[in-house]
Amino acid sequence: MLNENQYLTPRQIVEELDKYIIGQKDAKRNVAIALRNRWRRMSVATEMKKEIIPNNILMIGATGVGKTEIARRLANLADAPFSKVEASKFTEVGYVGRDVESMVRDLVEQSVNLVKTKKQEEVKEKAALVVEDLILDALIPPIKSTSPNAKIGADSADAMPENDAELNERTRERFREKIRTGELDHRKIEISVKKPVNPGVGMIGGGMMDESSMINLQEMIGNMMPKRNKKRKVSIAEAKRILLEEEAAKLIDMDEVKEEAIRKAENTGIIFIDEIDKIAGNSGKQSGPDVSREGVQRDLLPVVEGTAVNTKYGIIKTDHILFIAAGAFHVSKPSDLIPELQGRFPIRVELENLTKDDFYHILKEPKNALTKQYEALFNAEDVTLDFQDEALHEIAEIAFKVNSEIENIGARRLHTVMSHLLNDLLFDMPDVIAPNAHVVITRELVSERLDQLVKTKDLSEYIL
Repeated sequence: MLNENQYLTPRQIVEELDKYIIGQKDAKRNVAIALRNRWRRMSVATEMKKEIIPNNILMIGATGVGKTEIARRLANLADAPFSKVEASKFTEVGYVGRDVESMVRDLVEQSVNLVKTKKQEEVKEKAALVVEDLILDALIPPIKSTSPNAKIGADSADAMPENDAELNERTRERFREKIRTGELDHRKIEISVKKPVNPGVGMIGGGMMDESSMINLQEMIGNMMPKRNKKRKVSIAEAKRILLEEEAAKLIDMDEVKEEAIRKAENTGIIFIDEIDKIAGNSGKQSGPDVSREGVQRDLLPVVEGTAVNTKYGIIKTDHILFIAAGAFHVSKPSDLIPELQGRFPIRVELENLTKDDFYHILKEPKNALTKQYEALFNAEDVTLDFQDEALHEIAEIAFKVNSEIENIGARRLHTVMSHLLNDLLFDMPDVIAPNAHVVITRELVSERLDQLVKTKDLSEYIL
């Protein structure tokens, strides 16, 4: 049975998403069901397990309403590899540009990093002991003791009396404690680290090899070349970080990491395809002189349907990867996509435009709310920042008004409004606004700084 803590119920998933995303109830419910269905499929013991395919989701909504954030948070909740791509960056096979399979390779890369980090965490304590010994060897090299069985000759010249060896060992143990407590973190030592191998492989002329293939070739040649070490003089704190990464990597089995990463990507991977409306047909027009939108869709189709993609870590099947596509569909419609691709996104969710009240709640409630981010920035200068409730309502109203009159960019408008509101204060710290000061953002202050910009419509187009 799978870990229950990792696979939350749909209600729990929605509750977690609510901590970061305001509104969009339907979208949250659908992604929550899709995520729980993965646990349900992996718990099926019969042959039917292979037949259960994910219900891919098509999100329809204006920019800045939370499409990407929902997908990203969903991946974090599931501890799943996540890859975000823009459909408009893809090109038809045979043309220069990114091929559609590159998004699967990106997903596998993310999966390998996730599994590798987890494995390194498991061997961290063991690696830390090795790192301590390496740092001690640089600080106080160990010495040999003389024993009755010691060889006569060259080896005995390096040997020391027994009491000197004991003193050396006690000194090393004292320094080991200091290393652990961080007392010696600023001290400089010389360490030996692996020198990155750069094969410098390039191609003359316009080859058919794509970017990922070129990286694979460079890595293969790099692995064939002899590994070289170089000396670096760094602080002990920096040495701990560098050596811990190297020693932890030695203790894990990369073949096992690759196998687990492929399984993880195949069964829990999420690929978010943004701007899919940009490759939808539009009255027969093409997106460029050479590359047709329909061509990109037809290249995308087999990957979404389920195919085997070759990556530098092995072959991955895309049958059970969850694909979430999103687009504003201002000009085109979902029905402008080719029928086969439409059929591969059976769940359609229309996200609502954000209201003035939504903006207010976005400013106040999420764990990563902009107000909390700015409070943290002010706290870094030992300055307390507080927002009055009326000020938040005023900020929300101004952002909503600018979106309505100029261009609707959703919650991203709050970033520009907040930046214009607080930039002067951020500039004044700590020269004018001294540490231990208390700054209160009132409705009057918001009106004073932002009202004139909203009234001057031409100016607000550039600033906001």
